[in-house]
Amino acid sequence: MDMDGVLVHEEHMVPGADALLAALRENHVPFMVFTNNSIYTPRDLRARLLRTGLDVPEEAIWTSALATAQFLENQRPGGSAYVVGESGLTTALHNIGYVLTDRDPDYVILGETRTYSFEAITKAIRLVEAGARFIATNPDEKGPSREGTLPATGAVAALIERVTGRAPYYVGKPNPLMMRSALRHLGVHSENTLMIGDRMDTDVRSGLESGLKTILVLSGISNESTAELFPYRPTKVVSSVADLVDNVLDPFKS
Repeated sequence: MDMDGVLVHEEHMVPGADALLAALRENHVPFMVFTNNSIYTPRDLRARLLRTGLDVPEEAIWTSALATAQFLENQRPGGSAYVVGESGLTTALHNIGYVLTDRDPDYVILGETRTYSFEAITKAIRLVEAGARFIATNPDEKGPSREGTLPATGAVAALIERVTGRAPYYVGKPNPLMMRSALRHLGVHSENTLMIGDRMDTDVRSGLESGLKTILVLSGISNESTAELFPYRPTKVVSSVADLVDNVLDPFKS
């Protein structure tokens, strides 16, 4: 399941999220919390969720930073990267033995940050122009905050792409790569797994393209008419995860 808009809103729990997690545990249903946000480590996110009243173990949290690190470890083990991002991404890369450098790196990796600097973006552009491969953790072009919309990774990636003429490879949702890596981590098959999210363009699409059934919740970015705007549909639409508490073994029960 996605995190923001599904389990939490900023620093507040979505009503019923704690009951859903309790029901999943009681019925021995394995689950994983997903996020395209690469700012935080799983430890950071566990602490954030605990503050809202949700107890999710680190090993049940999967981020676009972890998926990116796993992808790079398979593609080019022991490589190097210039990173525009925060501790969630740099920690994941350090953990796979990557060297972070601005001297002839194998990759330029763009992640989420609240402190994008013109200098760092300019450095990324020049390194991509010099031949570094361009990776972005996720394609989300904007994110929410209490003050309003924030530009996100996809928006900054578009800036770099426009200047260099080089499009990034996006690892996070809706790339099925992130979903499949999580399925392997859980040790489950797509046939017996579902994706719960609040976005059609990332959550539902990534589930659909990975062979999962999908549930769209209306507690986040989507409303009742959102699904009608897309050429594909979720398997089910519910108001929030609270609607699933009594049916965790058969969430598509009418």
